[in-house]
Amino acid sequence: VNGMEIYSMKIDSKVTSRFARNVITSRAVNRANVSKEVLFDVELPKTAFITNFSMTIDGVTYPGTIKEKEAAKKQYEKAVSRGQTAGLVKVSGRKTEKFTVSVNIKAASKVTFELTYEELLKRQFGKYEMFIKVKPKQLVKDFEIEVDIFEPQGITELEAEGTFITNELQNTIKKTFSGKKGHISFKPTLDQQRTCANCSQSVLDGDFTVRYDVERTTPDNLQIVNGYFVHFFAPTNLPKLSKNIIFVLDTSGSMHGREMEQTKEALLKILDDIKEDDFFNFVLFDSEISTWKETLIKATPENLDEARKFVRQISAQGLTDLHGGLMRGIDILNAAHEENLVPRRSASIIIMLTDGQPNVGVSNTQEIQKAVKKAIDGRYTLYNLGFGSGVDYGFLERMALENEGLARRIYPDSDAALQLQGFYDEVANPMLTDVELNYPENEISDLTTNSFKHFYDGSEIVVAGRFVDSNQNHLSVDVRGEGAVDALLYTTQQDAEQTAQAFQEQQYIFGEYIERLWAYLTIEQLLEKRLTATGEEKENLTAQALALSLLYKFVTPLTSMVVTKPEENDNEEGIADKPTEVLNMYLKNLLSKPGMCVVYAKLLLIVKLISIKPSFITKSYRQTSPLYHTYASQPTWYTSVDGDPHFIISVPQKKDAICFNINENPGMILNLINDPVTGVTVNGELIGDKRANSDAKIQNSYFGKLGIANKQLDVKLTITPERITIQNGDEKTGFTWLDSVTLQQAGLTLIINRKKNLVLSMDSGASFVVVLHQVWKKHPLHQDFLGLYTLKSDKLSEQTHGLLGQFFRPIDFTILEIHPGSDPKKPDATMIVKNNELTVTRGWQKDYRRDPTHGIDVPCWFVHDNGAGLIDGVHTDYIVPSLF
Repeated sequence: VNGMEIYSMKIDSKVTSRFARNVITSRAVNRANVSKEVLFDVELPKTAFITNFSMTIDGVTYPGTIKEKEAAKKQYEKAVSRGQTAGLVKVSGRKTEKFTVSVNIKAASKVTFELTYEELLKRQFGKYEMFIKVKPKQLVKDFEIEVDIFEPQGITELEAEGTFITNELQNTIKKTFSGKKGHISFKPTLDQQRTCANCSQSVLDGDFTVRYDVERTTPDNLQIVNGYFVHFFAPTNLPKLSKNIIFVLDTSGSMHGREMEQTKEALLKILDDIKEDDFFNFVLFDSEISTWKETLIKATPENLDEARKFVRQISAQGLTDLHGGLMRGIDILNAAHEENLVPRRSASIIIMLTDGQPNVGVSNTQEIQKAVKKAIDGRYTLYNLGFGSGVDYGFLERMALENEGLARRIYPDSDAALQLQGFYDEVANPMLTDVELNYPENEISDLTTNSFKHFYDGSEIVVAGRFVDSNQNHLSVDVRGEGAVDALLYTTQQDAEQTAQAFQEQQYIFGEYIERLWAYLTIEQLLEKRLTATGEEKENLTAQALALSLLYKFVTPLTSMVVTKPEENDNEEGIADKPTEVLNMYLKNLLSKPGMCVVYAKLLLIVKLISIKPSFITKSYRQTSPLYHTYASQPTWYTSVDGDPHFIISVPQKKDAICFNINENPGMILNLINDPVTGVTVNGELIGDKRANSDAKIQNSYFGKLGIANKQLDVKLTITPERITIQNGDEKTGFTWLDSVTLQQAGLTLIINRKKNLVLSMDSGASFVVVLHQVWKKHPLHQDFLGLYTLKSDKLSEQTHGLLGQFFRPIDFTILEIHPGSDPKKPDATMIVKNNELTVTRGWQKDYRRDPTHGIDVPCWFVHDNGAGLIDGVHTDYIVPSLF
C-alpha cells in the first residue's frame, strides 16, 4: 500500500500444556523511490502478556526492553516533550488490544517486525480456546498461520474456524492430531486472499479460533519440570449439584428501554435452562426493594411458568438501592439454608446486574462492599454484571472478588441478551463446592490459589507452584471437594520421570514452559488480590507482581516496554503498556500524558455538573474590557443545561471536544488548577439551591465561591456573587460587583466590569475571567453563582494539575465502534484515552459566550462516571479542605 509491500506475515503458535506462546513476524519492503512510513499493527487477546518485540531494518535489530513503569517514565516524557508518539498498545474491542508501531524506512529497504505474547488458555464449555485476530489489510504473498499443540494427556478433539473463511478458503485449513500432538496450518495463496477475482482487497479480516480438549482418564493431571509443577484438575462424569440462584436485578429508571428489554429476553431464555432440582428467586431494586417470592422456590414447570409471567411484567423506574437489593438476596439465601428449604449439598450463587451506581439507601461503595462481605461470610459466590458505561466497574469487581466470584462487563449492544445468557451458561452446572488441593507445606514455596468455592462442568482448575528444593522430582497431592452425593476425596501422585516420558518430543517445549506458566498465573492472581488490598498488604502484592513481571519479561499493568527506533525517525521511542478496564484504579497507566488542547474554561455547576467550555481565543488577550462583553451573562437561569455535561475539553487536532460531569455535594471544595512551580492555585466551593428540589434525581449545585492564589506574589483573591476580596500579605481590599475597577500592581492586573465579569492577569502564570451569573432574586430555587474562564495558561509549568489544570497539556483520543445508544439522537462509542477503554456518548453542550440567552450547541464526547478514566485518579482525589 502506498509503495509499502508486506510480502510475508507468519503467526506461529506453540501450545504446551495449555500455555501458548505466539510469535507474529511481519516483513515489508519499500518499493517506492523515497522514504516511507510502514505500520505494524496487530491485535492480541486482553488476557495475554506481551513478552518481546523487535524491529530489524537493513540487518540492524532494534529490540524492545521491558522496565518498571516508573523507570520507563523519563524516556517516555523526553519523547513526549519532543512531540513524539509514545503509547503503542490500545484497547480495540471486547476481547482484544492493539499493538501499533510505525517506522520510516528508506527506498528499497526492508523491515522485519517480530512480536511475542504468551497466555494460559482457559477451559470453557469443555474446550480450550485460542483466538487469533487476522487483519493484514493488504494481500500478502506469503501469509501463514501455524499452530502446534503438545498435550501430555493426549488430544481428543481439535477444531479451527475463521469468521472470514469462505467455502473456497475452508480447504486451506489443514488440521491433524494424533496422540499428544496437534497441528493446524492456514496458508492461503494470493488469489485465495482476494475478495473477488481481480480485486486487490483482502478477504482476511476477522477472528481465527482454535479449540481443543484433552484425554481425561483421571480427574487430574500433574506435571513436574525443573523445580516447578502444574496441576490441572477437571473431573468428568460427576453427578450435577443442584444450585440455589438469586437474580438481583437493577430496575431503576436508567434501565428503562432497550437495556430492560434485553435483560428480560435473557432471563426468559435462562428460565428455559434452569433444571427442576434447582431453586431460584428474583430480587428487584430501584428506590424500593421487591421480590418475586418471599423464599427460594423449586424450579418446577408450574413455578417456571409463573416466573416467566413475572419477568415479562418487570418495568424500570426510580433510583438505585443496590445495597438493599443485595442484602435482601443474601437474607433469602440465609433463610433457605437455615430452614433446610434447599439440599445441604448444593451450590448457592448470587448474580447481580446493574447499569448504574448506588444513589439511595447506603450509597457509599466501601460501606456496601464491607456489609456484603460480612453478610455472605464466604458461604455463597457473588457474580456482578455491569451493564454499559454508567457502572463503577472497579467497585463491582472488588466486591465480586472478595466473595469468590468475578465481575463481567455487559456491552450495551444488540447482542447484550446473548452476553447475559452466555455468562449464566458458564455457571449453570456446578459439580463440586469447596474444592481444596492440598500440597505438602514443607516442600512447596510459592503456590498459586489452591482453594475454590465452586467447580463448574466444562471448566478446569489450574494450580502451579515452586519446589523448595529445585531438584525434587515427586509430588503427592490431597484433593477434596463436596459433590452432589458425597465428598470427593483422593490423593494423586506424580514424579518428574513420568513427566519426562510424556515430553520426549523435546522440540515442542519452548523454554521453561511450566515455570513461565507459574509466573503468568501468579502475576494474574497477585494483581487480582491487589484490587481489594490496602496499605502495606497492597504494597507487598505490588512489589511481588512487579518483581515477577520484570524477571519473566511480561508487559503487565506494572511494567512498560520501551521501543527504540532508528535515529533518523521522528518518533524515536514509544511505550507499550498493558491497557486496563477503566476504574481498576490499581492499573492506572502511570505514564499517561494528554495531547495538546486549548481549554477555555467556564466552571458552572448546575445539577451537580461542572461546565468547562472550550475557547478559541487564547492568543488575542488584551486588558481592555470590550473583549469580554460577549462573555457577560444576562441575569437568567438555564433549565436547558439541566442534565448536560459541563466540563468540556477542546481537542483542536481532532476538531472535537470531550466533556464530563462531576457530581458532588454543596459545601465541597474542588481543586481546579494547582501549579506547584509558579504557585498558582484555583479552588471552587459549591453551593446548593435555596431548598431541595423534590423532582430532581440529583440536586442542583453551583460554584458560589472561587479562590485564586499566587504564592510567589503572596496574593489571594476570593470571589463570591456578592464581593471580590484581594489580599496582599496581611492587607485586604474589598470591592462589590457594582464597582468598575482597574487595579494594577507588580505582576498582576485586575479589571472588574460592573455586574458582568472580572479579568485577572498574572505575569507569572495565567489569565482568568470570572463571570457573574445572576438569577431573579425571588426565584424559589436558584441562587447567584460564578463561572470561570481560563484565557492563558502557557506560562504554567508541566506539573500543573487539578480537575482543569491537567488538561492544559496535550491530550489525544481515538473513537471506535460507534453504535446506537439508549437515546436514538446520542450514539455511544468506545473511546481510547490515556490507555483506557471507555464507553462514551455523543452529545451537545450549550455555549453561552456569544448568545447568553439561548446558547450555541457544542458537540462533544461525554465521559460517564465523574470523568473516570479521563481524569487522573478519581474525582474525590480533587476534594480539598479549604479554599486556600
